[in-house]
Amino acid sequence: MASLPLRIAVLECDTPQPGTRSKYGGYGGVFTSFLKSGADALHYPGLTSSSGLHITSYNVVDDPSNYPSLASIDAILITGSRHDSFSSSPWILKLLSFTEQVLRQRRVRVIGVCFGHQIVGRAMGARLGRNARGWEASVTPMDLTKRGQEIFGQNTLAIHQMHRDIMFAYPEGVEPLAYTDKCAVQGMYAPKRLIAIQGHPEFNEEIVRELLLVRHAAKVFDDEVFEDAMGRVDKYQDGVVVAKAFLKFLLE
Repeated sequence: MASLPLRIAVLECDTPQPGTRSKYGGYGGVFTSFLKSGADALHYPGLTSSSGLHITSYNVVDDPSNYPSLASIDAILITGSRHDSFSSSPWILKLLSFTEQVLRQRRVRVIGVCFGHQIVGRAMGARLGRNARGWEASVTPMDLTKRGQEIFGQNTLAIHQMHRDIMFAYPEGVEPLAYTDKCAVQGMYAPKRLIAIQGHPEFNEEIVRELLLVRHAAKVFDDEVFEDAMGRVDKYQDGVVVAKAFLKFLLE
C-alpha cells in the first residue's frame, strides 16, 4: 500500500480553452480539482482535498525536457490532448519513451486519460488510429466488464467523451474495463501498475460545453455531432466515481 502523501505528476499534453484556463490554469489544475473531489468522496484516513495529495504539473508539449524524476513521484497521470496519439511528433515520441521507461519499472504507477490512455496502449504495443465510426463526445454511457464493475463499484458508467481516435485492441497484460458500441477499448487495468480510460472523467459540463462550441465554430464538429453532444452535455456523469477508483488504484 502506498504511503501518503500520494505524489502525482500530471503530464499536461494540451492547453485548455480560454474559459477553462482562466478557472483552472492548465490541465494540471483540472486534474487537481478532479482528484480532490475523489479524495473527499473516498473517506480514506489522511486523504482529503486538503491533505494527502501532492500534485505537480509538467507541460510536456512546450517543454519536452520537462519531466519528473521517478524517485520524486509515486505516479504519472497523462492527460488528454487534441493531438494524435499515433503521431511521430518529437514531443510525442519523447512522451512515449518516458511512458515506456515508467512501465519497465514497478514502483511508479501510470494513469492515462483519453490521449493518455492511447499513449499507454501504444507504449505497450497497441495499434492506434481514427475511428471509422466517428466522434464520441459529451456524456456517454459505457458498459463495464466484470473487472470494471469491481473497480468502479457499479454496473455501468457514464462519463464525458471527446475523441475520434481509438486503440483498436487491448495490449497484452491488461484487463479490459469498459466498452461502448463505437469504441470497444474504453478502459484497461493492471494491478499496481496502470489504469487508463478513454473518456474524460475530469471534465464537467462547463468544460465540455466550451469545447463543443469552439469545435463547432471551427467546423471540427458538424451540426449533427454538435447538436447530439450538446443534448447530453448536462446529463449526470460519474466523474467522482472514476476519481475514487484512480485513488484506490494508487493506494492498493
